[in-house]
Amino acid sequence: MKKLLFISIIVLVFFYAFREIVYKPYMWKKAMNTPEHRLQMGSFLFSKQTGSNGSKSSQTNYLIFKVVEINGDYVRLSAIRQLSEKGKLKSSDFSFTRENYRHLKKNIKKLTITAILRTDLYKEGATYTVNDYLLNKYPSLKKSRYYYEELSEAEKNVHLPREYFTMVYSKEKIIEKRKLIPYIIDNTNEPELAKNLSQKVSLILN
Repeated sequence: MKKLLFISIIVLVFFYAFREIVYKPYMWKKAMNTPEHRLQMGSFLFSKQTGSNGSKSSQTNYLIFKVVEINGDYVRLSAIRQLSEKGKLKSSDFSFTRENYRHLKKNIKKLTITAILRTDLYKEGATYTVNDYLLNKYPSLKKSRYYYEELSEAEKNVHLPREYFTMVYSKEKIIEKRKLIPYIIDNTNEPELAKNLSQKVSLILN
């Protein structure tokens, strides 16, 4: 009986390892060659990040991004968020619940998601909250409060590293490793890939 149980465990471990190491990477690269899942400007990236919640237990953050710039290996992302209603300020944290995350995976292309300039989010002193200024400038917010921060023309292709490398990730690592590995700036102002920072990409949608 113990021998049978041991063999069963070994088989399960083998199939799990095969799925994670061989099958999933193969299917990911195959999907990356299709128009629906190819990494490009405007793509939606779905990512799960597991970390500590401040206690002994861990928690999973469900995140959704939009590709707002691609420049060589540099891919800049902007988080999809939802503006708070007047008088009901939410946290600026942009993670979703597991249920909302799953729902958006199936329906995000049907939603109205507004591109808002970062400076506009601070107008009228109501950060991350719907207000008359935003509604007048971005009428689409009347349909949906989902948005992402759009780059101004002055922010695109800027050669000032400390300003430019914000939420910038390696295109190669996304395609080859299914991971969001950020670029960081060292003391010489030269961008380099973070060695110990990454999160898994579970899906790309266009």
